[in-house]
Amino acid sequence: MASQEILVVEDETDIQELVRYNLDKEGYAVRCMTSGEEALRALRSSTPDLVLLDLMLPGISGLDVCRSIKSNPATRHVPVVILTAKGEEVDIVSGLELGADDYVTKPFSPRVLLARIRAVLRRGEANKRSSEDEQVKIHDLLIHPGRHEVLRNGEPVPLSPTEFRVLHFLANQPGWVFTRYQIADAIHGGDAIVTDRSIDVHIANLRKKLGQAGRYVETVHGVGYRFKD
Repeated sequence: MASQEILVVEDETDIQELVRYNLDKEGYAVRCMTSGEEALRALRSSTPDLVLLDLMLPGISGLDVCRSIKSNPATRHVPVVILTAKGEEVDIVSGLELGADDYVTKPFSPRVLLARIRAVLRRGEANKRSSEDEQVKIHDLLIHPGRHEVLRNGEPVPLSPTEFRVLHFLANQPGWVFTRYQIADAIHGGDAIVTDRSIDVHIANLRKKLGQAGRYVETVHGVGYRFKD
């Protein structure tokens, strides 16, 4: 396995060591931090392939760290998997609103955690391998998977990785209606646990960022969503 680097931000020593052990065993290069401040300093020195981020941290919270990662053009492409001990929907939704790519609730199975990390990294690699021929031109939008880029009337639209996948999935099949579960399966894979609310959050954020083009993402009441053909 390629030595992809994962930045683990976790202040509980036992959990940090458990995560480090299992990631090391899988061949990942691991850096561990115990606070949000340390994590942000580490991100300024080098960019990891993925950040595994606890939400309950001393000092700067995990949500603030996620916000900083996703608002910085130099790091917004870095996938973030959040860890939450509460298992409450509000924590998960808050992280997803900020652009987190997936989440795992504590206590967790190391096998499940590794599967989720592999799935997120695979999606990132798939985006890198996408070719020029796969770009989607529809209405006033140009969607380029290889560059992970969306242009509206030639102007870039900054989207989180998950928002980009939602847009690309819907725009690739204009007119077709998809349930929230179908959208979740397409963007996260079958091993993800995604609530209806989390998909609604991604759609709402996507519409907001697209501006006037947000009207192309239509709600089909009682069913799900479609991209206007």
